[in-house]
Amino acid sequence: MIFYKKLKPIQAITFDLDDTLYENTSVIVKAQRSLIEFMHEQYPATKTLDNTFWRTQQQTHILANPTIKNDISELRRLTLTSGFSAIGLVGDELNAATEKSFKHFYFQRSNFTLNRNIHSLLKTLAQKIPLVAITNGNVDLEQIGISKYFSGSFKASLAFPMKPHIAMFDAAQNFLNIPHENILHVGDNLSKDVYGALKAGYQAAWYAEDRGMFIRNEQLQLLPHIQLSRLSQLLDLI
Repeated sequence: MIFYKKLKPIQAITFDLDDTLYENTSVIVKAQRSLIEFMHEQYPATKTLDNTFWRTQQQTHILANPTIKNDISELRRLTLTSGFSAIGLVGDELNAATEKSFKHFYFQRSNFTLNRNIHSLLKTLAQKIPLVAITNGNVDLEQIGISKYFSGSFKASLAFPMKPHIAMFDAAQNFLNIPHENILHVGDNLSKDVYGALKAGYQAAWYAEDRGMFIRNEQLQLLPHIQLSRLSQLLDLI
């Protein structure tokens, strides 16, 4: 544990999810592979569509509406819709293919088991202070079994732009009704989590589950208050 700034009393904690509570890249890769296999089986014409095609579809939607990047679920739906449209699906058949494929991906995207130590930590923390999830992703908290520990959750969307935008931080603070400076945000990304939290007036803790934590190798705009070597060190702070 490394302290960069003095901490004020912590009355609530907000958590990033992906790559903070669990390693996320391999989960997404597996889910994407499962989606492609599902589409190939259910809609054989998609076998003619390669990764470049799908990336192009996605980029086309982003260019048409750059703010759609803030809602990755809606972006995926739009991408699937235009992809299925390209192979000739229309009307109800197009809508059904999009929804079935999206639901398949979303289930697989959240189809993993968290370390039991994370469950234990979140349970103990939640008994002491309120916890809120703030994520740019779209993991299903209920499916991965952690929704019961959080009094609230905020996911990036058109209404709540992705971190480092302060919208989700402000929404969480309003929900908690606790002063910004008494909320600690924990996240893996120094540019999105730490910078966003500090910009919103929060305190910030840096912890990354998916990589070695060498601050000199990171994109750094502002120092966090604290760098954790284990998430369980949060128990020493409250």
